[in-house]
Order: sequence, then structure tokens, then C-alpha cells
Amino acid sequence: MARSFTDQMKREVKIEFTPQKIISLVPSQTELLWELGLEKEVVGITRFCIHPKEWYKSKVRVGGTKKINIDKVKNLEPDLIIANKEENTREDIEALEKIAPVWISDVNTLQDAQSMIHQIGLITDREKEAEDLLEEISHAFSTIQKSQRSVLYFIWKDPHFVAGKHTFIDAMLSEAGYTNCCQLDRYPSLEEIGTTQPDLIFLSTEPFPFNEQHVQEFQIRFPESEIHLVDGEMFSWYGSRLKEVPAYFNTLLNKLSR
Repeated sequence: MARSFTDQMKREVKIEFTPQKIISLVPSQTELLWELGLEKEVVGITRFCIHPKEWYKSKVRVGGTKKINIDKVKNLEPDLIIANKEENTREDIEALEKIAPVWISDVNTLQDAQSMIHQIGLITDREKEAEDLLEEISHAFSTIQKSQRSVLYFIWKDPHFVAGKHTFIDAMLSEAGYTNCCQLDRYPSLEEIGTTQPDLIFLSTEPFPFNEQHVQEFQIRFPESEIHLVDGEMFSWYGSRLKEVPAYFNTLLNKLSR
């Protein structure tokens, strides 16, 4: 009997039966499916779905998140495709809907992420596993030590882009107690923000791979700020990785000068 689910875009998604052949188009949600024990069910992932490593080696890769190989997807004959509003394009989604039901997430807060995990647990018949994971995440977040400092979080270089309001990164900064100096929405350029001298500059390891060389460059531009490389996955992956995030945030806080 067909079941109906409402995705995070408020779309009704009808699924005929518990999915047996799933394609995931989002790295953090691929990791979630692995955590939920869907080894046999997941048949396709993207080339950016690097976790777990064994899936990256064994699962069919159907292109990048922004450019899906529609023919590869069609050949896998999926009965469910899991996508995301920000990660995937409207054109790809519309083409994929002709192949199989597409459930789309839209995650900008911790609560959005928790709801996504709950819903995917329901759709894939992994309710208990999802609820256990959510309990673990909730407990972990109750242990976060809060910072009291201001920060700019850089995601790209040349041009320089930062994470602004209404992003999951901003939500994670807030969960850890940081004040985001960027009050503009989404991912504005440094030029759009204007002059600012935050307590901290975070250089993310993804999507741009910032490294130690860039720390020195930014120190010249922001002489009064403390510059740190940070693990981008910990700030932007909204699946099962969330259970590891609070411990990482606490370790990072202890590294910062007080």
C-alpha cells in the first residue's frame, strides 16, 4: 500500500513500499543512511559522498551533487532518491522525479536536521535506529561548552565568501555560543560585509580546502583576529555526523586563546 510523506520542501512524496533501492545525492545524508544500517538498500551515491569509505569504493557514483548523471540513475532503477534543496539543482530534481520519488531536505537549523533524520527513519523503516541516533545527538549537544566570542567563517577564497545567516553553519556557530559577525543571509562576499575585525576567523576545510598557508595570509588582513583552521564537516554535515560535533566544538574551544 502506497504511503505519503511530506518532505522539507512541503512537497507530498508518495512511496509505494519500503524502499529497496535508494540513491543519495547528499554526502551528509549518505553517511546517515550508513548509520541507519542501509548497506543493501543504498545503490547509488555522488562522488562527494566520501563517508563511509567502503561505500565510496563500492557504490555506484552518479555524478556530482550539482551535476547528476541522469542515465546512471535511470540504470540503477531506484525506488527512492534523497536530495537536498541547496546541494542539488532544480533541473536535476525535475529530471529525477520522472524516474523515482524524490524526497528533498531543507536543513538550516539543528531542529531541521533532527526532523530530517526522523523522517528518513520513517521512510526507510529504520524508526528505532533513527530515534536512538536522535537521542544520542540530543545528549551530545547538551554537553557543549559555550564560547562568548565573535567570528567570521570563511568557506571560499578568491573571491572570499563567508557563511551568513539562515545557513546550517550559522546555526552550528550559534549552538557553540559564537556570534557570527556576518549578519547578511546565506553566503555573501567579504566585500558585501564591509570592514569588521572579529575575535576569531575560522577557515573551513571545505568546500575550499584552506590550509596553514592561508592562516598566514589572513593574519595579515585581520591582524587583531585569532585565525584557526576548522573541520568543515563538523560545521556543515547535518546527518549522523552530528553526534560527533559537540565533542569537536569543545576541543576547538579549549584550543582557542581565552
